[in-house]
Amino acid sequence: MKLYHSSNKFIVQPDISYSRNYLDFGKGFYLTSIEEQAIRYGSRFIRREEEAWINIYELEVEDKDWRILKFNSYDLQWLDFITRCRAGIDNTDYDMIIGGVANDKVIRTIEKYFSGEMSAETAIGLLRFEKPNIQYCIRNQEMLNQCLKHINSKKL
Repeated sequence: MKLYHSSNKFIVQPDISYSRNYLDFGKGFYLTSIEEQAIRYGSRFIRREEEAWINIYELEVEDKDWRILKFNSYDLQWLDFITRCRAGIDNTDYDMIIGGVANDKVIRTIEKYFSGEMSAETAIGLLRFEKPNIQYCIRNQEMLNQCLKHINSKKL
């Protein structure tokens, strides 16, 4: 499967140690299967007058028993999971997590949920109408090394 990663750098071999904490699915290397999504995300570097790169990879998950969690929609399980990750209290050991991005529109709903302005049911009711942008978060360096192969990088 072809995946894309936006960065201000050309990245041949990703290293999880450079990842930030408190992201949607915790610390890891984030990719998407949607090239347009990667290009939109990469444009933020251009706005900051930095170089912008779309790094292209092939993901081949081998037969090893990787621990993978997949969210098929914005639902209560997804909301609870990103709430824990963004608060820095995720204690799961998944190698890779696949699911929707908490983009600006989604995050406004989530922030209202965090602050107690709306219930989880109301937040999920609003998010049900959002089409998820897909992200893949590889949280295990061994999985990155074994399963993700650099194909190319394009400067935006």
